[in-house]
Parts: sequence; C-alpha cells; structure tokens
Amino acid sequence: MESGTRGRAVSGGSAAVRDREGLGSWIWNTQSTMKDKELKSSFFGAERRSRLLPLFLIVSSLCAVSFYLGGAFCSEKKTIDETHQSLAASDKAGCSAVIKQAPFESCNITMQDYTPCTDPVRWRKFDKQRMAFRERHCPPRAERLQCLIPPPEGYKQTMLWPKSRSECWYKNVPYDWINNEKANQNWLKKKGDKFIFPGGGTMFPNGVGEYIDHMEELIPGMKDGSVRTALDTGCGVASWGGDLLDRKILAMSLAPRDNHEAQVQFALERGIPAMLGIIATQRMPYPANAFDMAHCSRCLIPWTEFGGVYLLEVDRVLRPGGFWVLSGPPVNYEVHWKGWESTEEKQKGDLDRIKDLLDKMCYKLYAMKDDLAVWQKPLDNTCYEQREEGTYPPVCDDAIEADAAWYVPMRPCIVPQHPDAKRISVDTVPKWPERLTHAPERLRFTAGGNTGGFNQDTRIWKERVKHYKTLVPELGTNKIRNVMDMNTLYGSFAAALIDDPVWVMNVVSSYATNSLGVVFDRGLTGTVSDWCEAFSTYPRTYDMLHVAGLFNAESHRCEMKDVMLEMDRILRPNGIVIVRDTPQFLDSANVLGKAMKWKCTRHDTENGADDSDGILVCKKSFWTISEDSVES
Repeated sequence: MESGTRGRAVSGGSAAVRDREGLGSWIWNTQSTMKDKELKSSFFGAERRSRLLPLFLIVSSLCAVSFYLGGAFCSEKKTIDETHQSLAASDKAGCSAVIKQAPFESCNITMQDYTPCTDPVRWRKFDKQRMAFRERHCPPRAERLQCLIPPPEGYKQTMLWPKSRSECWYKNVPYDWINNEKANQNWLKKKGDKFIFPGGGTMFPNGVGEYIDHMEELIPGMKDGSVRTALDTGCGVASWGGDLLDRKILAMSLAPRDNHEAQVQFALERGIPAMLGIIATQRMPYPANAFDMAHCSRCLIPWTEFGGVYLLEVDRVLRPGGFWVLSGPPVNYEVHWKGWESTEEKQKGDLDRIKDLLDKMCYKLYAMKDDLAVWQKPLDNTCYEQREEGTYPPVCDDAIEADAAWYVPMRPCIVPQHPDAKRISVDTVPKWPERLTHAPERLRFTAGGNTGGFNQDTRIWKERVKHYKTLVPELGTNKIRNVMDMNTLYGSFAAALIDDPVWVMNVVSSYATNSLGVVFDRGLTGTVSDWCEAFSTYPRTYDMLHVAGLFNAESHRCEMKDVMLEMDRILRPNGIVIVRDTPQFLDSANVLGKAMKWKCTRHDTENGADDSDGILVCKKSFWTISEDSVES
C-alpha cells in the first residue's frame, strides 16, 4: 500500500455490490467471485451459441448489465491493490459506473449550529449521571440529515490569522450568554459588529500572558522545547491555548457543548485548536502518553469522585514525566474561598483529597505558588511496583489496550507504561523542533511501523504538499488557518506544513491501526474518530480538508454521501477540499461535490498522468438561505 494512505483488508472477491438508495452510494465494491463467474459463463456461453455476434456487442452487454446491477467492474481480484489496478483499467476502457445526484437542499436555518453527535435536542434520552448525556450519542442513519447546514444570517468570511486570535465577527458566532456572564472576567467583549478577545479568564483577569509567564517560572521545560503538546480541559474561549502558540506549544482545547454556548466554536473561529469533548464516562479520543502537559483552570471537574476516574483518565493521556497544572478551586483556597461561595473547610478538604490521590498515583508536587499547583507524573513503573499491596487506585490489567480511545469506558485504575518503552517520557523525547522529524520509539509498538517507513512517509508528503501548493495557491498563506487531515498515518502531511500559518487536526480512523501516538510524539496534535459518524466539532470550523485514501479505506463501512455531507458541514464557506484517490472515487466525489454547490477540478498527482491516483480540488461556495444565492 502506498505510504501515507490508509487501507483496510477486504477478503478477496467477497465484497458485494451495494444497491443503495440515492445516487451518492458507494460505487466501487466489486462483485463476488461466484456472481462474476456466473456472468462470464453466461456471456461466453452465448458467444459459443452465436459465433456471428460481434465482440463489441458482448462488451457492451456486459457493461449494460453491470450498470443495471449498480456498478459492477470488469475483473475480479484477490487483494485491494489488485482491485484498484483493475478498476483504473476499467475506467480507461470506458467500463465504469456513472452516477447522478440531485442538488441537496439546505437545512432549516435553525440547524445552523447543528452538532449531530452532541445534539442538545437528544440529551433527554440519555443518562444524566456523570454528565454522560453530553458525550457522543450519534443519531442512527435513518435520522441523519440529508441537507446542507446553512450559515447564520449575516455570516461573513472569517477573519484572517493572526487577527482572528483577537477578534471575530459577532454574526459568525452570535451568542450573548457567554459575553454577558463572563464580561467581568475578560473572556470576550462585544464591540460593534465584532467580539473582542482581551485574553482574560476566570483565573487570569490580568491577562493570559501574565498567567503563563508565571507558569513558565514554575515549569522551565515550557521554555526550552521539552513541553510541546498540551491539553486544556474546560477551555473557555481557548485564550490559554491561543497564547501558547507564540511559545511554540500546541494545545488541544477540549470543552463540551453546554450552557457556556459554543466555547469550542469561539476557539476555532479564532484559529485555535479545539474540539468538542468531555471527561465523563468514556475515555478521551487520544492515545496513552500523548500530552506533555495537561491544564485545568477552574474547570470544576470533581477530580476525586467516582474513585478518581477523571484524574486517572488525564493520567492515561499524560506522557511520563508530564505535568498536570491546576488553578482555581481548591488551589490557594485560603485567599479565594469566600469568592467561590464555599467554606474554607470544604476547600481544604478537596485539596487534601487531590493531594492524597496524586500521592498514591506516584505523582510528586512539582511546584505550588499563588494560584498555581503543578504535579509531575512518574517517569516509569518503578513506584507502582513498590506500593503496598492493596493500594488504591490499582494498576490496570491488560484487558483493554492503553491506546484504545473510541467509545471505551474509563476505568478507575492506573494505566502502566509499556515495559519496553524507554524513550517516551518528557525528558527522553527529543525537544521541539527536533522531535518533528525524529523517528519515535513508539513505532516499534505500532503495527507496520518502522524507522524506514516513517522517514519515507515524511519525504513523500513533502513532495506532495509542494505539488498541492501549485494547485491551491492559498495554501501556505494566512487565507487558510484551520486544516484537517482526515486520514493520516504519521502526521507527515501536517509536518510538511509546519512553517506555514496553519495548524492541522490529524485524524486516525478508529478502525485502522492506531498510529496517533506517533503523531503526538512528533509534537503534533490530533484525534481518533470514525467517519461513518459526525466529527466532534461545530459547523464551519475548518478552512481546508485533506482526504487521502479515505474513501478507499472506508468503502466497506461508510456511505460516501454521508461522509461528504459531514465534510460540507464542518467546512467554511469558500473552504478548500483536496481529495487524493483512485479515479472512481474522484468521479463520485466530483458528482456529490457539485450537488453540494462545490466547484471541483481534476488534476494529476506530482507523479504525472501515469499515477493510478489522481487529485480532485474543490471549493465550497458561499451561499445563504436569506439571499438564496451563491457568492463566488
């Protein structure tokens, strides 16, 4: 399989032709060997009975029957690669399925901020305990929308980076609750037709810059490249993550859809990495040992309840030697307890319980000064092995893989380090930016991973991105800020863009080999997800989507129409899509794209016309319901 492209094995000749409703159904499944042989026998039998029948009529009949059955192709193969070669040859011979798709209608304007898997309308159906109702609960396929999510009335093209970090258009994120409730804390302020972000927060009313300066005094590794990846739980409008970008630290801001109204949407509108999520009953969608630092500023998560399961989940995704930073209740309770509408005794008890739990988890108190407390995770398993028998929380058994993170229940136990991992801690991973191109030790524990493949993947994507920039002149400028690689392997596409004013959400399929840990080891960020479902974000949050081999890899599970409707939901007006795949997939994407008001063009890859893959570049139109028009 080509480096950088995902694929899943399909048993030879076993994929059945799908005759689905709508012309956006997948068209690339090959017929079963038995049915293919029956068809061949039928036609060749006819040939023997009538030698006078011209050969071109036989071929024409075969293609006509194939079209009637919903998209059969001309040959059978026993492997994915052989099948793709056959399909490419069939296309050149003129024997490929043709699909049509009527234009998709726009959804009702009330759906302008629809998040399918975190829909407040459906919350009442789910368990309220531990906030489980705010986790992902995706609608069944029969209830999925088959329409285009409209922008809000008055929507404007997003501000360009870096101006967007400081201000955004009010009509793009028209929420007043968070402004009214947090105005005294300088989260944001409405000024004319804009929201202004002063950089304040509940625990840093004097500005996030001063707050992080103080944090760097306590954690010197934030200044020398040792700390690169960070997680912000309960992120507000992501001012912490936004300021860290200037300090070469890449933070993922995580927050649920709740009464704070669109925290994550504000973050992404500003051009700051963020996604919808909550620490409740399921693991966060990240591998073990991913982040160098985790941060909670008045996030009000009950860290020691339910056996300390919330803090144990943060521990799972925190790299050995990584830092957990806590500000707000109950830190410095002696000064703040009255303002927290609490009692001094309660806050002291909460802090004592956190300290006790972290001590049993073998963390050490790294620093505590003023409103900040910093603990450090142990470097290896030595301390766990030296604890007294029966100490709580226990060390997890190996029943669930440490990296498993898609709809996996959290467990109240400590996930130990891989016994053979010697260079995965904060002090042994190369410092930023050297770690970007260094082959991580974790490759040894990743299926199919090796140093040679990693280096080759890095080289290939440098050449591919160079070619992409000739097709999409905006790429590499501040016209494109939020980028998603929808089907990454090692994050090499993102690595090739590291000097450009972009950040990349690297997505690894939950059904593929979990190589996301390698992405984090490089100092990049991302998530596990499943493209048969909606992504955990708001509409209109990405400037560009990169899709390399995704339709090929997921053809046996997902409907192409559903995937592309989801791409349209999360793509901004005038946003760019780059699809890299075989001709059949590009044909389907082109037809569906036009039905979604996209403007698409076909191109050769950097290898020229002889490459079995091609490229489709699409641009989403800027349309509105009120004007019933499409803007160029």
